[in-house]
Amino acid sequence: MKIHKAKNTLNPQIMATSMENFGTLEYVLDVYSKIWSWKVTGERAVGMISRLVPEAWYGENINEVIIPDSPESVKQIKLIMDRYPLEILSKTAWQKKIVKTFIPKPTLPPVKHNLKKAKPGSQFRGKLLNFQKEGLDFLLKSSGNALLADEMGLGKTVQTLSYVSTEKQTFPVLVVAPLVTLNNWEREISKFVKKKSRNGRIIDNESPTSTIIRTGKSQTLPQTDFYIINYELLYKRMKDLSKLNIKTIVCDEVHNLRSKTTQKYKAVKKLAALSSVSYRIGLSGTPIFNRGSEIWPIVDILKPGLLGSFKEFCEYFCYVNEKGKAIVLENKRASLRNELQKHVMLRRKKSDVLKELKDKVRYKEVIDSDTDYYFEELEKIWAKLQEEQKDAESAFDKSASYQRAIQSERQIAGIAKLPHIINFVKNIMEIEESVVVFCHHKVIHKLLHESLSEFSPVSIIGGQSDKLRQDQIDKFQKGESKLMIAGLRAGNVGINLTRAKYVIFAELDWSPAIHRQAEDRLHRIGQKNTVFAYYLIGNGTLDDHVANVLVDKSYEIDTIIDETFDNYENKNKAELILAQIHDKIQSK
Repeated sequence: MKIHKAKNTLNPQIMATSMENFGTLEYVLDVYSKIWSWKVTGERAVGMISRLVPEAWYGENINEVIIPDSPESVKQIKLIMDRYPLEILSKTAWQKKIVKTFIPKPTLPPVKHNLKKAKPGSQFRGKLLNFQKEGLDFLLKSSGNALLADEMGLGKTVQTLSYVSTEKQTFPVLVVAPLVTLNNWEREISKFVKKKSRNGRIIDNESPTSTIIRTGKSQTLPQTDFYIINYELLYKRMKDLSKLNIKTIVCDEVHNLRSKTTQKYKAVKKLAALSSVSYRIGLSGTPIFNRGSEIWPIVDILKPGLLGSFKEFCEYFCYVNEKGKAIVLENKRASLRNELQKHVMLRRKKSDVLKELKDKVRYKEVIDSDTDYYFEELEKIWAKLQEEQKDAESAFDKSASYQRAIQSERQIAGIAKLPHIINFVKNIMEIEESVVVFCHHKVIHKLLHESLSEFSPVSIIGGQSDKLRQDQIDKFQKGESKLMIAGLRAGNVGINLTRAKYVIFAELDWSPAIHRQAEDRLHRIGQKNTVFAYYLIGNGTLDDHVANVLVDKSYEIDTIIDETFDNYENKNKAELILAQIHDKIQSK
């Protein structure tokens, strides 16, 4: 994959001044502890360090702080320096510490499945690509209890339908999926599966019967081959579904089950344990959204016991961070990936299996923003945060207050750069290509739609009916409109936008998986062009740092799922964002 970096538009003289004003870094023998430590000087730098490194203590002089020399401290200093360059006074010592701390860890070789090109059964209608035939072979060899984790756009749905059309005694099938994908499943079933009569005869020109369950009200369900329901309704219809003698459960976008405390997880877990159920298939191009430990609840449904109890899993693979979240240890990620691949997971990338599909090219574009508005609103956010922290009665209240502050910063960052987003989109539209613009907040969605009305844009946003949503997609795919404005979390799954080859991210989400899914609405089977993804970074805002958060989350996820890894991990990015908000206000 090619990554093009946008040219730095900041004035070098301003950057040099900013660097000089921030502080210095020196390796010194501390006079009190008599141990070698890192000394940081400068009002802004000391303010930042005091928030992020609790082990630090003040030095002999004002605006001077001493940090113990440890790998964790070096990582924290490096994290800050990536955004705010300190003047390094001990360059040789720093370089040695960097090399020692961030040396790449050895990885285990990938598991080879030795898959064959399996032939689908007579009930399957259509043709499989070679790698999809290998996916069918994996499902057959896994006895239908597996996680199909191919990247988005590689046809996990069609591979699953080929399996239930080939394996014996798979009907009736229960498909659990996000609400927005229910109609798509019904269409795919009709397209790829032939009807089988009660005497076993295949009827070529007919499709299996299917029922989409759209209400939570308990009532007797008809006898059909497929039952399709969304995750949110599942627990309400448990009693009705338990009577259907379900043989196969398919969980599409199975990352919806990543939390073992939710009602949907408990409902699927209970249904999957029914004596009638023989096959359990999970589908997701991003089975891990934020933390590696999210894989445990998913595997617990597909192959119970494979990773032990959650307590056993955490004791072996994880550490618990200061917020109580289980994070997979860096030196255990490769072994976890191997365990998954050996026993339950098939993961292929487009670059591995679909050579005819063009690659994606990502651009990081720095655009202007209204910094006066941004700083004015930032001060209000900080003042409200401080007030809420004083009034907080519990750790939960404090945490919720932090999250509100960060989300508020995201929205004002979007508004601050909105006029320049609009200009950027208009420039792309001038080349008469179809374009998809993703945003996060509803207010940004509304303003984009109004400001770009000359292009008669179609929209995807939360709260739409299935019919309206599909109508908007169809108009875009047919070329009736060349501009789609989509909510990041409303338009990231279950849709096909291959008409476009340009995707613009007007705002950034916190989860890397959301961005990947959104990109892959364009970059999937049927796309004959290179997909160009533009990430718009507001100059003077914290957009650039949010992009770094996504990179670090991707590090843990990719190490487990795809073998790839960055050379270090930072665990306190959110805290740094809050510290940066404060620093921006203080240094304005």
